[in-house]
Amino acid sequence: IALDVKPDAVTLVPEKREELTTEGGLDLIVHKHTIAETVDTLQNSGIPVSIFIDPDPEQVKLAHKINASMVEIHTGTYCDAPTEDKKERAFSKIVDAVKFARKLKLGINAGHGLCYKTIKRFKGLYEIDEFSIGHSIVSRASMVGMEKAVREMIRLINEL
Repeated sequence: IALDVKPDAVTLVPEKREELTTEGGLDLIVHKHTIAETVDTLQNSGIPVSIFIDPDPEQVKLAHKINASMVEIHTGTYCDAPTEDKKERAFSKIVDAVKFARKLKLGINAGHGLCYKTIKRFKGLYEIDEFSIGHSIVSRASMVGMEKAVREMIRLINEL
């Protein structure tokens, strides 16, 4: 479909039909060859490819090795952590993955579970190019309208 539509970019994510949302990043260790073929096909057609991965240095390294244009770091473990200690450990992994991806000159996006509260923790992590935030904005929009919900999130991101 992407080869016909020619989108500005494609993000490859692991999703099963029965899932409501992704449970984590693509496992490039297990699926390296299949994903590498897809990345090559898309990028040879002029479509930049991002790969949604867990914040793990090995996953970042493999994304770089198979010539992805960018990575999207899965932030769900941080956002869903039940304790402050677990949140800190999860966020530390995100920071390490983001810094490593930048060293490899990959574009960096981040997302999954981000909301009006969790986004604030990313202050000072300037290496991230984009945040993927959907559910939180749409949920907020049901209360204040889409325009205001988007403006509020943009303001929070601009304050980072």
